[in-house]
Amino acid sequence: MSNKLKYASAISVAATFLTAVFTSAGSGASAQVYETPAALVEPAVQFTANPVVQPLPSGDAAATDAVAQNSSESDADSLSELVSETAVPEELSSELKCLAGAIYFEAKSESLAGQLAVGRVIIARSKSGRFPSSYCGVVYQPSQFSFIRGGTMPSINTSSAGWKNAVRIAKIAHEGAWKSPVEGALFFHAKHVSPRWRLTRIASVDSHVFYR
Repeated sequence: MSNKLKYASAISVAATFLTAVFTSAGSGASAQVYETPAALVEPAVQFTANPVVQPLPSGDAAATDAVAQNSSESDADSLSELVSETAVPEELSSELKCLAGAIYFEAKSESLAGQLAVGRVIIARSKSGRFPSSYCGVVYQPSQFSFIRGGTMPSINTSSAGWKNAVRIAKIAHEGAWKSPVEGALFFHAKHVSPRWRLTRIASVDSHVFYR
């Protein structure tokens, strides 16, 4: 066999080999299958009277969002002053109604700070990525709030001072107009129970203890 023939044969073999290598490498990455880890399941625990606590979100997006919202804080000297300055809208959106309703039923006997704390937890949940993304979704999520029975909220005397205060607090919480010591909290329980949660305790306000 001549040298030219040998040389051409060698080039042909090398080209065939390289083609096979690159073809294999190009299809391997797209053909890889990644197994999705099984969802993290945590044992159910009590949230205030009845509600079941959901898995914690990764990171602290709720706290970050709370900081951003609090940039619009009011110049009022106290929360009480801010509440008195806040008008009750003639028409409430469904979202604000859900938020105010939860504040009313969960904390109407609490101080204004206690009511605000409950409202901020609902808002933090809606932005956490682990709970429904709306206030109504959070409030009506099954087994979360004991005042929700059969998927409905009890009737409210909307002319009462308690309801009007709950609406004002809901508005303040929604707008981030007053900072609460529980910013970033996603869970709370009444002080008279001890659920032994493996969560980070943030604060205690009135009759509730708050965690993230």
